[in-house]
Amino acid sequence: MSTEVRVPTLPESVSDATVLTWHKKPGESIGRDENLVDLETDKVVLEVPSPIAGVLTRTMVDEGAVVTADQLLAIVEAGATAAAPSTEPPTSPDKVQAAQANATPAASPGNLKATETDEDTAEQVLTPAVRRLVKELNIDATKIKGTGKNGRILKSDVMTYLDQQTTDEDPDLRAAVPNAVAETDLRQEKRVPMTRLRARIAERLVEAQQTAAILTTFNEVNLKAAMDLRARHKDAFEKAHDVRLGFMSFFVKAAVEALKKFPVVNASVDGNDIVYHNYFDIGVAVGSPRGLVVPILRAVDQMSFAEIEATIRTFGQKAKDGTLSYDELTGGTFTISNGGVFGSMLSTPILNPPQSAILGMHNIVDRPVVENGEIVIRPVMYLALSYDHRIIDGREAVQFLVTIKQCMEDPARMLLGV
Repeated sequence: MSTEVRVPTLPESVSDATVLTWHKKPGESIGRDENLVDLETDKVVLEVPSPIAGVLTRTMVDEGAVVTADQLLAIVEAGATAAAPSTEPPTSPDKVQAAQANATPAASPGNLKATETDEDTAEQVLTPAVRRLVKELNIDATKIKGTGKNGRILKSDVMTYLDQQTTDEDPDLRAAVPNAVAETDLRQEKRVPMTRLRARIAERLVEAQQTAAILTTFNEVNLKAAMDLRARHKDAFEKAHDVRLGFMSFFVKAAVEALKKFPVVNASVDGNDIVYHNYFDIGVAVGSPRGLVVPILRAVDQMSFAEIEATIRTFGQKAKDGTLSYDELTGGTFTISNGGVFGSMLSTPILNPPQSAILGMHNIVDRPVVENGEIVIRPVMYLALSYDHRIIDGREAVQFLVTIKQCMEDPARMLLGV
């Protein structure tokens, strides 16, 4: 019996998706709930599993095609046997059944199941992020030694493999890596289309620059008190909550206190209206293999330090694996971006529309500071607040940043609400 595989219902406000990767070819067998194809939207990658176990008989769209909700993607034949590989997909179910006679299971690039007779050969399980990476770099994943659990290939394994190869040993690498230099061709170019996420990021950044009156104000914060507090309690904190105590939870809590004092910073512009929010949904910018994503900490004023740290850790892992859901990336009333993890000293972050402000964190550097008339060395971070000057005045922006500074230099303020 043939079963149709269709594009699932897309998230609200998403009109279409791009076919990113087929993990099976026509004639190959597939298990029930096994991922058949990845669809890329503006924010997330959706995995479309097979509803039944059987054989993929036809694919209706190619990689790179744009599809809409409920569009037919493929046909899977239940209870069939995998056919021998062919250069062209079968044109009818009858031809598929004929091709399946005396066929042997074929190796699938999707699941990378090895066909060698070696007893130690096993199926390599790849996360979505690693699958996309090896595809983008045009690498044969069967050549990579996985160091993860049960031989799972990690992103670091792919990077190690690239480091160990030379262009002479691996001709595929010469085309995959833009900086690779061949003796016969010292100047190369490679043109690749933007991913849906990268294109959406570009669109939103340009939108922010063209529609908002963006201004940035700066301040510096002495983190000695916060660092001393963290040093005293980090071991007990990790033991009690099974998560490390970082600085992000401090800054998130400080941001909430500042947003309460200056509600317009937590507001957004809708036409000629200012929309004030009585809740605090803070986005935390996270780098991923596909680009920058901003998952949302919802009702963060009701979260503990441990809950904030645990949620951020989960978001970071999901971003690496490409498994963040659309709901986790939607909404938000304010954003925090930590460029300091990459070594940034100072920056002017761009707004995340329709939000009206974004806080930029930077690296922590020992700097000379005057305390009680004496010069001392303290760990200092520069802060930047970019804001929409259409609704936020300079006075409010400066005082907002001063509140962040006061909370971080005297963390007890966040506990006492002063």
